[in-house]
Order: sequence, then structure tokens, then C-alpha cells
Amino acid sequence: MSDMGLKCREIPAASQSDGEETQELIAPNKYATALRNNRIRVRISLAIVVAFTTVALVVHSLQRELTDANLLRVVTWNIAAINNNPFEYWITHADAEYGALMEHVQEFVDAPGERDVAVSEVFTPARWLELKALMSSEGWAGLEETQARWQSDLMHRKIISGFLKDSSIGEKRLASMPDRVSNTIKTSDQGEIYRPTVINCFSGDLTTMRKWWKEWKFFMFNKTLKLQSASSSTRPISMLQKIKRSKYPALTAEEEAISLPLQTLAQAIFDAVLVHIVNQVSPTGKWQVLRQQMCEALNQHKDERTLEILARTYDDADLVFLQETAMAFVKSAEDDETLGQRYLVLKSESLDGKRDQNSLILLRKSLFVADTIVEHTDAVMSSFSKSVPVANGDLLVMGVDDTLGRKYLLASFHGDTNGLATLPVFSAVTHLAATMPERRLIFGLDANTYEHGSASKQDVLEFARAFVAEGYTSCWGDSPDPTNHTTFNARTFLQAQLQKAARSNEKISKGDKNPKDFILFPKSAYNILRTTKDNTGKQKYIEGMVFPTLEFPSDHGVLSTVLQVRSP
Repeated sequence: MSDMGLKCREIPAASQSDGEETQELIAPNKYATALRNNRIRVRISLAIVVAFTTVALVVHSLQRELTDANLLRVVTWNIAAINNNPFEYWITHADAEYGALMEHVQEFVDAPGERDVAVSEVFTPARWLELKALMSSEGWAGLEETQARWQSDLMHRKIISGFLKDSSIGEKRLASMPDRVSNTIKTSDQGEIYRPTVINCFSGDLTTMRKWWKEWKFFMFNKTLKLQSASSSTRPISMLQKIKRSKYPALTAEEEAISLPLQTLAQAIFDAVLVHIVNQVSPTGKWQVLRQQMCEALNQHKDERTLEILARTYDDADLVFLQETAMAFVKSAEDDETLGQRYLVLKSESLDGKRDQNSLILLRKSLFVADTIVEHTDAVMSSFSKSVPVANGDLLVMGVDDTLGRKYLLASFHGDTNGLATLPVFSAVTHLAATMPERRLIFGLDANTYEHGSASKQDVLEFARAFVAEGYTSCWGDSPDPTNHTTFNARTFLQAQLQKAARSNEKISKGDKNPKDFILFPKSAYNILRTTKDNTGKQKYIEGMVFPTLEFPSDHGVLSTVLQVRSP
């Protein structure tokens, strides 16, 4: 019994030990469960955080889209027609020899002293006889009268004081008229070809008078070419036209009668004098190296650099107004790998291929609807009297809708040199806009306004008062600062109009440094968030720097404005 009792008392003891083992087995399971539960809670918390973050990002994205939808990034730029003469305007050049060359030419022309030799020492009597024989083979009349002028007058004149600085030669267009015809000729079979002279991109060797004369004779009288607008071949000498006294009254009746041989002789003397001057001041021929650099940057690759600036520096632009574009540039923009895919290129139905200075509008394809584009240029152009100096291609007016259903009237304009067409054009465009109240006008223009206006030049503040009176404002506000210039250029002494030449210390006083470029819009329709100007191609404007430069190919700065659309 006692043993039984002892055994019975041992049983609970054994059961307690088993329970402890059981508890030891259960405890890890509790820990695992707790760990699983904790992981679940962490995952739920993370899911909640991710959900909130996603919602926040979506809301932010929607807010940004809504904000961006109310913003218009607008650019206007007069890219400037290509200048045939790379030396005509002072440029900013990194090579100090450029400045030295231009100053030496300036000194030669300004105070030649003993270097002001007779024309016959540069364009010799032997060259005149060769020229006369070549003109005779053309069957021209008036050769004996032209020879009389040569022998009694022209050959004895001094090259600077008696020829280059003779204003009557300019008034009669004896050198400038043939230069306009033969300086740079666009052909269908040879591209652009150049008369052998200092003031274009002729690439041959002009380091001696002998080399120049050989090239000049061949070009003028023997070079055959096919013009883009002609089916048959011609020669530069055949392209010259008589100068009419009715248009240039400084000409005498006798000079009009012999204007073909007389202008040819004047052109030959002019080119000879320029070749003589540059070889005198730059005997190593460095002037040709500098000219080639400028030709490549400002002529041959100008369009390429212009497209690059638009594609890279202003890649966020929704709307781009361009002025003074050539037909070749239009095609380049349409075919450009970046711009052609990004923008609709709007051009007039009647592009001007002769003056080749056309206004364009570029529209971002993702924002504007191509099927809604309608041109209104003719409606505005037909309203002008003959006294308004507006030429075909200067103005482009288009209507278009965007993807949000907003309706626009867009205008791009290049004013005449003195800005006298700016107010009539503004009035006509805003009058058209008034007939389309559902459309908001945005107007990018080179207004050609001046810091100091006059009876013959459009004053910038007068222009501002005019647009404010009609309920418009500008990217520069209601009252633009007259000293906020968007151009700065000045002519050198290596061009035909010496009366306009500026010495190196006269670039400001005799140059064109004025507030010319604007973006206009109804004050009630948009808020201005910011406006910048640029003469470097890098969204930076260097005040006091003449341009173009080798990096920036226009004499007008780029304007960029961010507009915030106001609710109707």
C-alpha cells in the first residue's frame, strides 16, 4: 500500500515534468505566432505608407499637370537673314587678331596719309584695257565714254578720299548695285557661288592683286551658272542691269546711258581697293583665315547653330515665333530630327523666296491641334495702304486650338528698319483679334523700336503707350525700360556704306543698341511669371557685348517668357 502510495505520489510529479516540457514546446510556437503577427502589422503599415505615398504622388502629379496646363512657355527670335559680308558688322571674336585687323582697316580708311594712292596704282591701266576688251566682247555700248571717264577722272582719284569716301558713288549705286547682283549667287547646280572680293565668303586665294584679278575676270565673264529660278545657263556679267535715273536721280542722263560698263568698272575698282587694303594691313593673309571662320559660323553653318539653340536651350518652349527666316531654313526646321518631331512648323501659303525673310511660328505638337490651324495673314495684309512699309513674308497670322480646347490667334512679325510699320501692323492685328473674341492673341515680334525715337524712327515708349491703350501688355510689362536692349551691332569699315561705319570706340554712339523685341498679349488673359533674354545661346545675356558672335549667329537676342493662363 505504502509502495502504491509512493508510486501514486510519483505520478503527479511525472505529470508536472511533462507539463513543463509541453510548455517549453508551446512557448516557441507563441513566439513564432507573435513574430508572424508583428510582420503582418509591419507589412500592413508599409502598405499603408506606400498607399499614402502613391496617392500623394498622384495628387502632386495631377497638381503639376494642372499647373503646367496653365503655363505657356513662349519664345520669340529674329534669327536675322544671312549676311553675305562676314566683315560688315563688328562681332565679338575670341581671337585678338580680329580686333587688330578691324582697327587697322579703320585706321587705313580713317587716316590713310601716304597710303591714299591713286586708283591707277591699284587698278592699273593694263587692267582697265583688259576689262574694256572683255566688255567689248559683250557688245555693250558706251565703252568709249566710259574710257573717257576713266582717263579724265577715275584713274586719278585717290583710293580712299576720292573713291571709297565719295558719297556720290553710293548715291548713284555704281558699286552697290552690281555688288547686290553678283556678291553671292544662289545656283541650282553649284550651290552658292561668290564673286572674288573681300566682302563675301569667296574661299580662293586673294593674297595678291594678280591672283585676285585672274579670279575676278574669270568669275564675271566666263563663269557659267544656272540660277534657281531659270532653266538656262547664264554668267554673272549678264545678270547686271542698267541703273535707272528715275529711281536714282543722282545719276546724270549720260551715266544712265553707259551704266552697264560704268558700274562694272566701279565694281572692279571697289573690289581692287578692298583687296589692296586688307593685304596691306594683314600681309600674312590672316584676314582670310578670320574670314573663313566667320563664314563658317555666320553663313555656312548659321542655320545649323540656330536649330541647335532652339532644340537644346529652348527645348521646353511650347510656342516659338521666328522672324527673317529663309526658305532653306524652313525646310531645315521641318526636316530637323529634333525640331521636326517636336513642333508643327507654320509658314505662310505665300512664302517670299526672293527677299527670303519670312516669319514663322513653331507649335508644340503635344499641345496644339494641327487640324485647327487656319491662316489669317491675308486678312491683315490687305488692310494696309501702300504707305505702310510691310513686305510679303514680314507677317504671319494664324488661328489654332490647343488640346484643352483653348483658342488662340498667333502673330509673328518683322518690322522695317525704322519701325514705321510696327504701329499700323499692331493695330491691324488687334483689330482682327477683336473680331474673334473667343481667341486670345499672342504676338511675337521684332518691332524695330528705338531707345530714342524720332519722326523717322519708332520710339519704344510711344509703342508701349499704344499697346497698353488697347488693353495689351508685353513680356517687359506695360512700360518697358528703354535701356533694356535686345540688339547691339555696329558696322565696320569693310563694307560699302562708309558713312555708317563705326570706329572701335563708336560702337555705342553709331551702332544699333536698342530695345526691339517683344511678346505682346492681352493683359486680362495672362500673368507674366518670368522673362529672360539671351545673346549667347545659353539663356544668358551679356550686356555691352556686340553680337553676333561665332557661337551666337544673330544680331537679335532670344526672348523667352513664361505666361500663366488666367481663367476666362
